[in-house]
Amino acid sequence: MLELPIRKNDSGQRLDKFLAKALSGMPLPMIYRLIRQKKIKLNRKRTEPSAILAEGDTVLVFAPPRFTEQNAKTSPVFPQSDPDVLYEDENILVLFKPEGMLVHEGNGEKPEGVTLISLVTGYLYRKGQYRPEEERSFAPALANRIDRNTCGLVLAAKNAAALRALDEAIRERRITKKYLCVVHGVPAPASGSYRNYLLKNEKTKTVAVFDENPPKNAKEARTDYRVLAAGKRFSLVEAELYTGRTHQIRAQFAHAGHPLLGDGKYGETREDRKLGYRSQALCSYYLRFCEMPEPLEDLNGKEIAVPEEKIPFFADYRARLEKE
Repeated sequence: MLELPIRKNDSGQRLDKFLAKALSGMPLPMIYRLIRQKKIKLNRKRTEPSAILAEGDTVLVFAPPRFTEQNAKTSPVFPQSDPDVLYEDENILVLFKPEGMLVHEGNGEKPEGVTLISLVTGYLYRKGQYRPEEERSFAPALANRIDRNTCGLVLAAKNAAALRALDEAIRERRITKKYLCVVHGVPAPASGSYRNYLLKNEKTKTVAVFDENPPKNAKEARTDYRVLAAGKRFSLVEAELYTGRTHQIRAQFAHAGHPLLGDGKYGETREDRKLGYRSQALCSYYLRFCEMPEPLEDLNGKEIAVPEEKIPFFADYRARLEKE
């Protein structure tokens, strides 16, 4: 028998979701079968997969030893460097991710050096705010992601309640997200909205844009923009996301005839490379929190922006590109 006490970070989730993480070697169909057979109990009583766990509960699992025996935990190994933290409280971190760093491993991409989530996990471990030996179903997690070659703000949750709140806030558009970018040409009018449909191509890792009659599986996308400065060949533009589709800003601006400077997927890069740009001039630079759910209500009205000196292309635009 395995006894699983429910701690703070385990609470608030369904029993089956918890067990899938706490008993990672046990197939999900087996978990459901054991619940039906009353071999998994909540507070020593019969339960259901959808039961919501609360701190202080106890889950009992009667299963073969290979699933219930506890493996010895080894000391975790984390990067020794810290992430670039722009804001921190007891629940969340707001981080600046530099260009070229992966937020986490996945999608077939291999990190060159550390990932952002590994930096976050090591940082919280050294501060004593993350104790993996005490956690069965939670590890520090990122609530949003940005492309490897896009720099800017990323939200990280220190606990499960904060992660659920961030997920809800992002889903219900309670967090305003704005980007800075440099584009070819001058968008007209000087402020407006791109509204169309994006269809992802898994083979080419790009998205196609459709203004009307979108194919099946295409997703609606909206980006509002404002031209901040217009030069001879390039413009500095602020873009506000209303949806969060893959490559949304890059694809929509290219579709409108204004590809991002340095964007090798959606624009011409030969001349851009001569200017020193081998990836898109794009930064997730601003967040504003509104009507945040518990336990993040203290964030209401808070604004966080990336300092100008951290945005690689900003000073270059002011000094050189505006005159190109």
